[in-house]
Amino acid sequence: MAATSTRRRDRAEQAEPSAGESVLPEMRAMWWETGMRARTQAGLLAVFAELPRLIWAALRISWRADRLRTSAVAVATVGAGVMSAFGLLATQRVLVELFAGGPTGERVVAALPALAVLAAATATRSGMAIATGYALNGLTPRVSREVERGLFEMTTAVRLEAFDADAFADDMERASRGTDSAVDLVPASMNLLAGLVGVVAVTVAVVVIHPLLLPALLVATVPNAWASLRAGHLRYQTYIAGSVRRRRMWLLHRLMAERASAPELRSYGLRRFLLDQYDRVMAVETDIELALARRVTTTVTVGSMIGGVATAVVYVLLGLLLIDGQIPLAAAATCVIAVQAAQRSLAVVTFQMDRVYTEGQHFRDYTGFMTRAATYLPEQAVATAPDRLRELTVEAVSLRYPDRDTPAVDRVTLTVEAGQTVAFVGENGSGKSSLAAMIAALRTPSDGVIRWNGRPLSELDRDELRGRIAVVTQEYHKWPFTAATNIAIGDIDTEARQDRIEAAAARAVADEMIRELPHGYETLLDRTFAKGQDLSGGQWQRITAARGFLRDAELLVMDEPSSALDPRAEDALFQAIRDRRGRATTILITHRLANVRHADRIFVLHHGRLIEQGTHDELVAAGGRYAELFTLQAAGYADTDRLPAPRQHPHPAAG
Repeated sequence: MAATSTRRRDRAEQAEPSAGESVLPEMRAMWWETGMRARTQAGLLAVFAELPRLIWAALRISWRADRLRTSAVAVATVGAGVMSAFGLLATQRVLVELFAGGPTGERVVAALPALAVLAAATATRSGMAIATGYALNGLTPRVSREVERGLFEMTTAVRLEAFDADAFADDMERASRGTDSAVDLVPASMNLLAGLVGVVAVTVAVVVIHPLLLPALLVATVPNAWASLRAGHLRYQTYIAGSVRRRRMWLLHRLMAERASAPELRSYGLRRFLLDQYDRVMAVETDIELALARRVTTTVTVGSMIGGVATAVVYVLLGLLLIDGQIPLAAAATCVIAVQAAQRSLAVVTFQMDRVYTEGQHFRDYTGFMTRAATYLPEQAVATAPDRLRELTVEAVSLRYPDRDTPAVDRVTLTVEAGQTVAFVGENGSGKSSLAAMIAALRTPSDGVIRWNGRPLSELDRDELRGRIAVVTQEYHKWPFTAATNIAIGDIDTEARQDRIEAAAARAVADEMIRELPHGYETLLDRTFAKGQDLSGGQWQRITAARGFLRDAELLVMDEPSSALDPRAEDALFQAIRDRRGRATTILITHRLANVRHADRIFVLHHGRLIEQGTHDELVAAGGRYAELFTLQAAGYADTDRLPAPRQHPHPAAG
């Protein structure tokens, strides 16, 4: 026992990586890294150069989403800037009157008109800020709907082939983030414009008060602005440097704290192993984060020191100008207020610049995806509605996937007559599902043509054609709806009558199973929702089969419909499929060859090619690949006859 334990421990130690290593693989770049990585690689001049284009793009989106609110934000933003300038000029006038000679009462009375103007400008500016916030709050959801619906209109319309391309999947992932960025880009652009208007307003007011104050304003504000932009640049570098490690941490979090991995984690004793992986990744992450944090802190500190020294120099300069009589006291006091206002506006500008640039990169992913995805849209040709199916012919059809050198389907030719039940048979990867997908008009052949009653599928109305076809896919989706709705979506254009739903469920051997659920047909089949339920693989397969039966389509494609079913349910399902013979057409794909013995025609595929066809008896007699596969499966059952009989235990009384 001790020796066994030692051997197990030795194997475990050999399996684990050495100190400092991690078994987690290199991770690909994520959608959210695009904007941040671009910001870390771009200099300030590049940021400044691209900002106008990004702001213009944000304004166009906003204008399409809601012209009234966009106009309101623009007017209020400009108006607030104008009021800021008036406020500074009024402040300067108030100070002039207060610092003038004469009795205090007379000086206060003389300052009242300017005070009134200052109060009015301040109130108006506050009101415009409120109006801007209100308009933006109403604008944001409209912008979100505008861009998100555009994305979904595209993703639901492109051909299925688009999802085979890795680049398309990556683009779509980034574009999904781009919809959120469009929502963030609009208010960020508006806030950036508001900050710029504020800076311009302060600059104009300062020049009007005294031209000598403009250099002082620049000296006091530019160093702080540069330091803020530089600090932001370092923060992005800090974040992007740790992105891979953070995603590894996220992966480890999923492995250690989610329901799906919990059983195997315990059964294989992976707790210590995964915690060790966590410690290794986290140790590296902590060291790098601390080092980069020191750099950021140093930059911010230096920037603050430079800004503080520059402000002190300005105040000294103002003092010297006052002593020399170059500017009045009121102008100097107003300059102090202007410097503070300019610093606040520049803080907004520098923060929003980074935000606009970063979100703009994500939004560019969205617009780029929309342009590239348009190439996958189905051709808009004049199409006619298909007649009721009489004959389906496949002529030298091939299908190639982007990431494979050999075709998945290679020049296949066959004919299916209406009312027949035919089977596609072959080993994994033989092209059965790909051929069925082309017949069901889900994929377009790379070569060859498929005809419906002699007409190429490309000449028929695609929506009308799919309405005549039902497909039960091997990789079914678990829709987060009730059991009834999960079946009803099989025929979404027809009234979802309960009797039709229950009849389809009965044919798929799902009715009794559904009725045993806590809320019957109204049970939610997703644990995300309150009172939601999980189903087993076999139960989901029954739901999916019922979905296919609901439409009672002219052509039904059943791709591995019983792989997770128990023998009794499988037999009942195939009896329902056999009941379609003579009145509707069925294409059946299954590895369980006993279930295709009654098919009118069996097509055997191997490496994408059609190598045999005929009835079950004809193919068995031919002694080819079908006969070999059938014999192998039959032998698996026949071998049970050669198992030794169970031992007979004597009756206790026979002692």
